[in-house]
Amino acid sequence: MAPASAAFAQQDAQAKSILNGVSQKYRSYNTVKSDFTINIQSPQDKINQTQSGTLYTQAKTNKYRLTVYGNAAKTAVAQEITSDGKTLWTYLPREKEVQVNDVKNNTEGLNPAQVFTIYEKGYKYIYTGLQKQGGKSYQAIELTPVDIKQNIFKVKLLIDAAKKQIYSAQLFDKNGSRYVYTINSLTPNPAVSADVFTYNAKAHPGVEVVDLR
Repeated sequence: MAPASAAFAQQDAQAKSILNGVSQKYRSYNTVKSDFTINIQSPQDKINQTQSGTLYTQAKTNKYRLTVYGNAAKTAVAQEITSDGKTLWTYLPREKEVQVNDVKNNTEGLNPAQVFTIYEKGYKYIYTGLQKQGGKSYQAIELTPVDIKQNIFKVKLLIDAAKKQIYSAQLFDKNGSRYVYTINSLTPNPAVSADVFTYNAKAHPGVEVVDLR
């Protein structure tokens, strides 16, 4: 039997190979659109809810637009987060408010533009085998942050080996909450306007701007 250190080294090498395949395919696209669902479970706050959303990302520029809907028909926007790589706008329609911040000052949660390349910086990872979900087998990889002070202490990825795409990402935080992102569809290089990664104030009249920079 191989020593434990050798076994872990083999698993790490396998995880890196799988993740490299995912990020290389993702980086080969200019822009990516993904439709997803997010399930939020917070026993402490007695929350268990599922929302749908759409994410546009540009890996090369670190730009993204994340839209979370308040209903299944995707006609009501609950929140929209837009980043041009430098500035971050968080638009809250119900409050008629947009919060403006510098990307470098935003330390909460996971940068959506990096969801497909999260492992490349600040995480240790290990391949944990195949896991069945919905009658299909996925490659399972667990990530743990190098910085133990982070609120998110574990990320579990399920990867579609044939497509070299992330199927789901589970984020576990120290408060006992869990966030499960499931990617329902991924469209490479969709046609998007040049201003999709910036907040258009003229399109949002009457919205209060809260500058947090």
